[in-house]
Amino acid sequence: MADEIEGFFERGVTDGLPVVPPTRTRVDAMLATTRRDRQQVVAEVPPNMGRATVEKIAVNAVMAGCHPDYFPVVFAVVEAACDPVFNLHGQSGTTNAASPLIVVSGPVRQRLGVNCAAGVFGPGYRANATIGRALRLIMINVGGTRASQISMSTMGHPGRYTYCIGEYEEASPWEPLHVE
Repeated sequence: MADEIEGFFERGVTDGLPVVPPTRTRVDAMLATTRRDRQQVVAEVPPNMGRATVEKIAVNAVMAGCHPDYFPVVFAVVEAACDPVFNLHGQSGTTNAASPLIVVSGPVRQRLGVNCAAGVFGPGYRANATIGRALRLIMINVGGTRASQISMSTMGHPGRYTYCIGEYEEASPWEPLHVE
């Protein structure tokens, strides 16, 4: 098992942390949550404009440690982040500390246990940690965003490991994001 984990580091397909090996069983469990064909191209991921298929998204979600129930959110995040209007390309190669912040809103937040209150940016919440990390791994493994190569952030940012929170709708005076 240790050699398998080290192999991911040697191939440069991690974010610096160990990953969950994407076995066929784990990837198939992720894919079972969607009706889309595994080879369907969902987006082109900057900066190298790698083709993110449903299966590649699932592989990286597994590697990030996502539960299969999180896959529809990861899928939606990839579609949104790769929209040219979002400018993921600019965030991928800047010397600034920019990183995409994922805000999960609506009933899915509660169903998946995405933290939105105390400790929202801290450890201890699998959904927050792994959904954000899945996007980062997709940026690395599909888009080619490599630290000190493409990603030239001067100081870095902890959100470059994971950056996912829930919208605290219950305490907000404004309409929830999913309603806008």
